[in-house]
Amino acid sequence: MSENLLEIKNLSIHFNTYFGLLKAVRNINLDIRPKETVGLVGESGCGKSITARSILRLLKMPPAIIPNGEFIFEGIKLNQLSTEAMRKIRGREISMIFQEPMTSLNPVFKVGKQVSEAVLTHHSMSKYDVRQRVIDVFKSVGIPDAGKRYDVYPHQLSGGLRQRVMIAMALICNSKLLIADEPTTALDVTIQSQILSLIDESKKNYDMSVLLITHDLGVISEVADRVYVMYAGKIVEENTVNNLLCNPRHPYSEGLINSIPRLDLPHQKGARLNTLSGKVPELYEIPEGCPFSDRCSKVMNVCREKEPELNKIEKNTQVACWLYQ
Repeated sequence: MSENLLEIKNLSIHFNTYFGLLKAVRNINLDIRPKETVGLVGESGCGKSITARSILRLLKMPPAIIPNGEFIFEGIKLNQLSTEAMRKIRGREISMIFQEPMTSLNPVFKVGKQVSEAVLTHHSMSKYDVRQRVIDVFKSVGIPDAGKRYDVYPHQLSGGLRQRVMIAMALICNSKLLIADEPTTALDVTIQSQILSLIDESKKNYDMSVLLITHDLGVISEVADRVYVMYAGKIVEENTVNNLLCNPRHPYSEGLINSIPRLDLPHQKGARLNTLSGKVPELYEIPEGCPFSDRCSKVMNVCREKEPELNKIEKNTQVACWLYQ
């Protein structure tokens, strides 16, 4: 048996578009161990959310195409399960917090009713017991007046409370894996910190593993154990959080770290922020060689000719860069 709770092997995801075949995800490998928080970081459009949705088979096919790839959860190949068997996995074994709670919650149903549905899908309980279970979880995620909030509609709650409802829905069945897709987007800084603390506390209380998807390295630094850096549909670096922040290996990772404002460095006060030149290549016409080569300050001739593979360079560190090969 593998020591990993979830393994993604050689996953590729394509989309047929007007402009041609868009290669959103290209042969990525990712694993999550029990009781571990793994971060998946990258710019918008690099394939993070698509990867997360594919784990739960939430992509509409077509237009999505998965030419290759496996999802192995506790030894079970999810991509080989029937639709009914997969439905039993969703919410109970693997749950997900979606990016925008206002669009994820149905506006015409009360929030308590929506969370109750997750319980009734997987457990046989009386309506009274389900209501009490939902109210208890509402209290555990810090929703004030939980009994009253059970009977309100999504538009009657603030953004922070809607996100807490989404977290309650994810926790209600004591899942083994929580996928959090940009859980702090559009929330103010104070609420962001509360939501991150809540996810971390819930992970410890429920012995869960967490896949945290974000473009914010500050978010990753607070709660993650390991992190995968994604660029143009590929994993370019895997590292522990401390190593990534202190000693990033891939030039793209280094650029992300250097672009973070640092008030503790005197020479940066009042100075312009560091930026990455150029732009991410279009995923339906990815150039030959390394997709980051046009933006890289350390580019070599081989970088424009052949794309590097992800290779282990030391314990807990993998990098896809010709500097290390």
